[in-house]
Amino acid sequence: MTTMIGYLRVSTEDQARSGLGLEAQRDIIQRYADAHGWGIVWYEDQGVSAKSLNRPQLQAALCRLHPLRRDVDGIVVAKLDRLSRSVVDFAGVLGVARTRGWALVAIDLGVDTSSPTGELVANLMMSVAQWERRVIGERTSAAMQAAKRQGRHMGRVSMLPAATADRLVALRRTHTLAATATQLNSEGRVTATGSTWTVGTVAAVHKRLNQTMP
Repeated sequence: MTTMIGYLRVSTEDQARSGLGLEAQRDIIQRYADAHGWGIVWYEDQGVSAKSLNRPQLQAALCRLHPLRRDVDGIVVAKLDRLSRSVVDFAGVLGVARTRGWALVAIDLGVDTSSPTGELVANLMMSVAQWERRVIGERTSAAMQAAKRQGRHMGRVSMLPAATADRLVALRRTHTLAATATQLNSEGRVTATGSTWTVGTVAAVHKRLNQTMP
């Protein structure tokens, strides 16, 4: 029997205290699961926003999906914004799901990587995220070239792959330093020296990239 993590989130302390929204999300997920013959284990974050993926129960759910300890088949949300409001962040989670072989389902948008149609929708969203990253990358590249023309020292930042620099900049818009490091590492991205990311390296590289902005 397929077993999925049902992830629930409400965004304010008042909602957390009253339970507003949680039962509606739970009902949507349960009905979808019943229709597909899935079992559900529940994780819920109460009183937190979707600005960052750095949420206690979401991180616990993603940890449970790690290949070394996985005992479930994927994660399902009633609405995409319960997981993330950022298409780029969602694409990052989707990429991890694909790499590690678990399913990701957002019922409201028809994203269900366990089905061909749902996979098509996911691919479209990945394309949007890729476009957004390229736009950010073009701005970052232009800024770095401007810095070089002005004689500003770039150091090892110039050795960092543009795609990694773009991803770091995008993540820092909504993530803490620690969450950014965790996400970059989970995506298999390394620093300019080939090391894993830490809070310190994220802070240093992000600061240097900001200094290149004209």
